[in-house]
Amino acid sequence: MSGVRTIDWQDFHITAIDQTELPGQLVFMEIYTVEDLIAAIQRLAIRGAPALGAAGALGAAMAVRDEPAFRDRDLAALRTARPTAVNLAWGIDRVLGRLAEGEDAVLAEALAVLEEDAVRNRALGERGADWLAEQVGGQVAVQTHCNAGALACVEWGTALGVVRSLHERGRLRHVYVDETRPLLQGARLTAWELARLGVDHTLVVDSAGPSVLARGLANAVVVGADRIAANGDVVNKIGTYPLALAAARAGIPFLVAAPESTVDAAVATGADVEIEVRDGAELAPPPGTATLNLAFDVTPADLVTAVVTEDRLVRPALGERLS
Repeated sequence: MSGVRTIDWQDFHITAIDQTELPGQLVFMEIYTVEDLIAAIQRLAIRGAPALGAAGALGAAMAVRDEPAFRDRDLAALRTARPTAVNLAWGIDRVLGRLAEGEDAVLAEALAVLEEDAVRNRALGERGADWLAEQVGGQVAVQTHCNAGALACVEWGTALGVVRSLHERGRLRHVYVDETRPLLQGARLTAWELARLGVDHTLVVDSAGPSVLARGLANAVVVGADRIAANGDVVNKIGTYPLALAAARAGIPFLVAAPESTVDAAVATGADVEIEVRDGAELAPPPGTATLNLAFDVTPADLVTAVVTEDRLVRPALGERLS
């Protein structure tokens, strides 16, 4: 993904990779309205916490060009397009902080969000790689879940940013990738990114992830996050919590890599976060079968060895807080 942005601004509209088309083909969408942006977010054509922050910022820049009544309607709809990830609202609020300066100032702030993304994520990648290399001592074999690479950001990646930094240093042995049901973000997106980076990797079914750790095949878990509470509880893609339990049992580090914009100091614990429940049709159930399609789970702080951001490393399992 070097040099290619997941989401960008061009000629007064948004361009973005349609992540639902991967790995079959690399398709770029042209988005001209907030309504179309919301649709792209809800069908996961645009996904990943930092990418959603950029989408919120650019969507707000679009919305402020409308009459106030339409602007307020569009911004309210955009803010709630995916309720669990805090970055979407963060992006909106950041650029609206310059609304009094006019439309040009709002757009300038949105573009600043894009420019800062790769810089911030490279910084957290380096910090996370430093810490993991110290903890593991030798070659690092990583288990990851869902997609927290360049596709989930504007460019570099968060959890995969750590992986990339380890790879560039010659300290990465292997990556085990959970498929991430029901929409296979690990199989479709993470495996695709790792192949393009030339990283040795193996795909496993979600339920095999803890067994990978129990067998000693990986010596660290690295994941991203959609929201991190003040106490260090981590909200991430459903299936993250079992990996944290398995990592604790195996006695290996469980590292969460996310930008500061993913930390929600206003939320005390993960119990206070609204967990998105998606359409049960994604599970392909037989007719008449009830579904509960939880998009995220909460990993308690005492299972989180460390959280790394562009600015700091915090150890929730030792009682350190993020607020």
